[in-house]
Amino acid sequence: MKVWKSEMLAISRAGHDKDEVYVILEENDGYCLLCDGKRRLLEKPKKKKTIHVQKIKHLPESLRLMMEDIKTDADVRRILKEYRKIQELRKEQKNTAPEEEQV
Repeated sequence: MKVWKSEMLAISRAGHDKDEVYVILEENDGYCLLCDGKRRLLEKPKKKKTIHVQKIKHLPESLRLMMEDIKTDADVRRILKEYRKIQELRKEQKNTAPEEEQV
């Protein structure tokens, strides 16, 4: 079993999978190997041009630790689920922030 080490997530910005979130498994020669643990498994990752994805480099430490050794598709799904939860919390905080009174 191959153990993957990833440092980034990516959002697809072109193609039929636009706006999907993936884990970047490998990057070389202008291409990324992407996995989501459901449709694109570790055994058969999606090969996509780097210019067609938006890399997410700034991740919380908890996610970075989870991404250090990815062994199964369940690990990938767990990482993406945690990322989506964090994004939802950020949206809620942004929407519930008190608005400044205009004078």
